[in-house]
Amino acid sequence: MVTFKNVSKSFGDIKAVSDVSFEVKKGEFAFLTGPSGSGKTTLLKLILREYLPDSGEILLDEINVTTLKNKQVPILRQKIGTVFQDLKVLPERTVKENIEVALAVVGLSEGEWKSRLDDILKWVNLEKRAQLFPAQLSGGELQRVSIARALVVNPQLILADEPTGNLDWETSLGIMDLLLKINKEGKTVIMATHNQMIIDKYNKKIIHLVNGKLVKEKGEDKKVKTRVLEEV
Repeated sequence: MVTFKNVSKSFGDIKAVSDVSFEVKKGEFAFLTGPSGSGKTTLLKLILREYLPDSGEILLDEINVTTLKNKQVPILRQKIGTVFQDLKVLPERTVKENIEVALAVVGLSEGEWKSRLDDILKWVNLEKRAQLFPAQLSGGELQRVSIARALVVNPQLILADEPTGNLDWETSLGIMDLLLKINKEGKTVIMATHNQMIIDKYNKKIIHLVNGKLVKEKGEDKKVKTRVLEEV
């Protein structure tokens, strides 16, 4: 589903990602971990083609992201649902209207909006919040709006950037339950987090970065020996 082959990306003298290789298979749930500044967000933006790597290849479902023409990038992004760290929820629009924005961006006809919206609002348990504005919602509800907006376009891949970062433990577990539910429906999920308690609680694939380098990769099966790729 997502394959990195010796990918590097620098910003001036800063090596944000350095010779990183890994694979996340279709239907997997992977934690992208590491301390702040380790390269997690840069890696997600490379998948989205917001950045181009300096070297290496990135494949998404066998599409070479690094060689796509600019006009093909929007088509690529229709395969991806993104849950942003800063939510990017529009404060002047209701929950329903925020989700509709995603449908408009992908060009879905308005005749199809209602059934999509009804289904996704029920799925994330926001039916009774549809007409409220972001200022009227809790942190967990806002995060569910962000997840609903990512899901409503029916993507193959979900990228979640610190979706539990500003939430208390109980609310974080609720968001994790929702992401795991998404994964069980067949979606591939890559979640960036530095929350070790979350990582330890769930037996999922781990991609661990330090200073832009891949330190180790671990499969979902705890019996699988950790493969140390590079010590830093």
